[in-house]
Amino acid sequence: MSEPPVGVGIVGLGGIASQHAEHLADHSATLVGGVDIDDHARREFAEEWSVPTHDNLDAIVDDIDALLVTTPNRYHEEYATAALDAGLDVLVEKPLAHSLDSAERIADAAADADGFCMVGFNYRFSAPVDVLTAYRDDGRFGEINHVEANYVRRRGIPGRGSWFTDEQTAGGGALIDIGVHAVDLALSFLDFPEIAEVSATTRAEFGTRDEYSYMYMWGDDEGADAFDVEDSASAFIRTADGATVSLEVAWATNRPRTDEYVVRGTDAGAIYDRKSQQLTLYETRTDGAEHFTETAIETPDRNSHAAELDYFLDHVAGDTPPERNTVAEALAVQRVIDAIYRSAEEQRAIQLGDADG
Repeated sequence: MSEPPVGVGIVGLGGIASQHAEHLADHSATLVGGVDIDDHARREFAEEWSVPTHDNLDAIVDDIDALLVTTPNRYHEEYATAALDAGLDVLVEKPLAHSLDSAERIADAAADADGFCMVGFNYRFSAPVDVLTAYRDDGRFGEINHVEANYVRRRGIPGRGSWFTDEQTAGGGALIDIGVHAVDLALSFLDFPEIAEVSATTRAEFGTRDEYSYMYMWGDDEGADAFDVEDSASAFIRTADGATVSLEVAWATNRPRTDEYVVRGTDAGAIYDRKSQQLTLYETRTDGAEHFTETAIETPDRNSHAAELDYFLDHVAGDTPPERNTVAEALAVQRVIDAIYRSAEEQRAIQLGDADG
């Protein structure tokens, strides 16, 4: 006798919710309903996916096995902890929360819950990242000692006045929006080491200027007065074992776009271009004569959002906590994000683990 399909609810019925709903239709799972405080969002989602929608989580909590949290960052804690307290499994979109305190409360709730919480860093589910991680685990890189993590848009500021540009709702700007992916991938490539020190600067050079030609901005624009976050960040991260990460993040800057990660090891290195999904290995050999090699890795196309959701639902169905994208890993990322913001504000390096850190 086959097991009944996993019943799933979604809270926060914007664009990411629709992506998840589309992937659910291709999986042995049932979309039970959606939750949003906005009446227009509820109506549109109900019409598109033919499911009931509600303005509160209590309306569906007894009818689902798992909850996908796709709300603005500030509301992750409210819904994730309520679902965990109800015994549900939870997938919360990145970042874990809008602040470190809020992220820690989610982690505490997950530690005491019967269900589990997974965090939506979908970039880790791309095929090239799986290959790079497998080679790392096999020792091909030797000791990885540095990662260059870059997520830079030449122009790509969210509409000023959206929740993305409101510090109280988002928790920050470009760093906590797209930079969190770069931090997560860098720490993942290093296998989540202990972080010793973070030094950083953040800037608001474009979103605060009404007179500037943006060329491209997605969403409605309410002007500079509706922008109180950073649009770029630069950071240097040092681990307790001596490895380092250099980070460049921007919604807008006067340089070419890049979404590239350079991994440097004692025996080999790699460049992963996330946009093109190209992975290239850099090695030296002595066969015949000393020489350099550059190996282009070809992988099948894979939708990382769908792969992540498949992984989550498989663990819900199997009643087993995931080993990837755990709350502990997301909390480590959040601590680095928090340290970057504090370093920029206080204009000093932040020592993690110290009483004053």
